[in-house]
Amino acid sequence: MIINIEAALSYDFPEATDLLLQVEVARMAGQLVEEDALLTTPVDDFVRIGGEAALGTRAWMRAEGRLDVTYRARVSVNRPDPMLDDLVASAPRTMTSEATSFLMPSRYCPSDEFNAFVMAEFGEISGGPLIIAMRDWIMESFTYVPGSSTAATTARESFVKRQGVCRDYAHVLIALSRAAGIPARIASVYAPDVDPPDFHAVAEIWLEGAWHLVDATGMARASEMVVIGVGRDAADVSFLTSFGQADMLTQTVNVRLG
Repeated sequence: MIINIEAALSYDFPEATDLLLQVEVARMAGQLVEEDALLTTPVDDFVRIGGEAALGTRAWMRAEGRLDVTYRARVSVNRPDPMLDDLVASAPRTMTSEATSFLMPSRYCPSDEFNAFVMAEFGEISGGPLIIAMRDWIMESFTYVPGSSTAATTARESFVKRQGVCRDYAHVLIALSRAAGIPARIASVYAPDVDPPDFHAVAEIWLEGAWHLVDATGMARASEMVVIGVGRDAADVSFLTSFGQADMLTQTVNVRLG
């Protein structure tokens, strides 16, 4: 499946500011970057570094005044949709170093606060069927409301309000999964049919020695996702992290099939 991507960002930096940009498609199994290009207005000290979990690419730079960023990519995705029904969870003591890192509570996913709820709500379900039940519970219980959360909103706050945007849905599923002893991390992705069009966030769940993309909003299928990067929670995969004042002027994301 071919997916075409174009993202355009415009920001104003009143003073010279260091920033970290993460919008480029990751080179990884399941997706082949046929072509891509990242263009910016002049910046200082541009350098690429690896992403979290050695997946994806980030770019450091220093900007002042108006910064325009355009990223275009053509990607072939050959990742199947996961068949979670038959997948079994591993015992925590058997986890790899990579998986273990994503079993612990994090800033936006305080999973240790969800242990009692997971036991009461989902009982004896385990493995893939448990992840399906958690995903479906979120889809049925939450309302997708743009602007209802901020960059500081945690899974706990989203759980109480029962509303949010994609990152909030992903944070809650990650927190519930970790509370059940199943490693989970956030993945920033491009996907068609995201409404409103934007960078998208989903959960990635560790079952039977592999990561499986799961979208608690129901807007995107794994077979149509193009992964940018992964991390413990949204703090690790922000498309732009500024170490100074940054004022967003415009932002558009266009993802289409074919």
